Amino acid sequence: MDTVDRKKLVTILVPAYNEHEVIPLLYDRLVTLMDEQTKYDFEVLFVNDGSKDDTLDLIKFLRKKDSRINYVNLSRNYGKEIAMCAGFDYLKGDCLVIIDADLQDPPELIPEMLKYWEEGYDDVYARRKSRKGESPLKKLTSWGFYRTLQSMTNIEIQKDTGDFRLLDRRCVEAIKSLRESQRYTKGLYSWIGYNKKEILYDRDPRAAGKTKWNYRRLLNLSIDRYNFIYYFSASLGSYCSDC
Repeated sequence: MDTVDRKKLVTILVPAYNEHEVIPLLYDRLVTLMDEQTKYDFEVLFVNDGSKDDTLDLIKFLRKKDSRINYVNLSRNYGKEIAMCAGFDYLKGDCLVIIDADLQDPPELIPEMLKYWEEGYDDVYARRKSRKGESPLKKLTSWGFYRTLQSMTNIEIQKDTGDFRLLDRRCVEAIKSLRESQRYTKGLYSWIGYNKKEILYDRDPRAAGKTKWNYRRLLNLSIDRYNFIYYFSASLGSYCSDC
C-alpha cells in the first residue's frame, strides 16, 4: 500500500496489574470502539506489570484471537510509572491513548480525542468533573495534593487530571528522552509543552476487581511526586541561571 493511503495507527496503552476480572469488559468496549472507527488502524498494547493473577494468560489469549492486541511483560511489579515508560518504548502508533484497565475512564471518549488530534492538538487530556465511587476523604486529599504540588513549581500541573489522554507521536518521543528513575509522568506532560486541549468527563466507579491503591501506597506516591517536582524544578533553575 502506498504511504499516502496508509491509515493512521492509534496505539491504546493499558498498564495492568492483577486486572483479570476487568480485562474482558475492557476488551469488549475497545473492540466496539475499534470496529466503529474505520478511519484508523489500532493496536492495544497491554503492559503486564508483574501481575500475580491470570492477567498475563488472559492477555495472551486475547492476542491469539485478535492481532490488534500486543503486550509487554515486566519481570516484576515496578509500578504504573515504569509500566507506562515501557509502553512508550514499544508502541508503534502515530498517536498514543493511555487508559487504565479498570474502566473508570470511558473508552468512548477516545473518538473525541481523535477529533481534536486531527484538528492539530498534540496532547488531548481528560479532566475529571466528578469522581464516582470515591470517598469524600479520597476526594479531599486529591484536591489538596494537586494544589500543594502546584505551589512548589512554576511548571503548570493539570489539576484533577490523570493519565487518560491522547499524545501525538512527537510528545511520546519527547517524554521518551526524559529517563528519570523517579518519574512523575503527569508533570512531564506539562513540562514538554506542545499544543494541549482539555476535555471534561465524569469518572466512573471501577468496573470490576479491587483498587491497587491504599492510603499507604498513595502517601508513598505523593512523596515521590513531591521529590520529583522539587528536584526537577531545582535542576531547571540551575540550568537556566544564566538565561
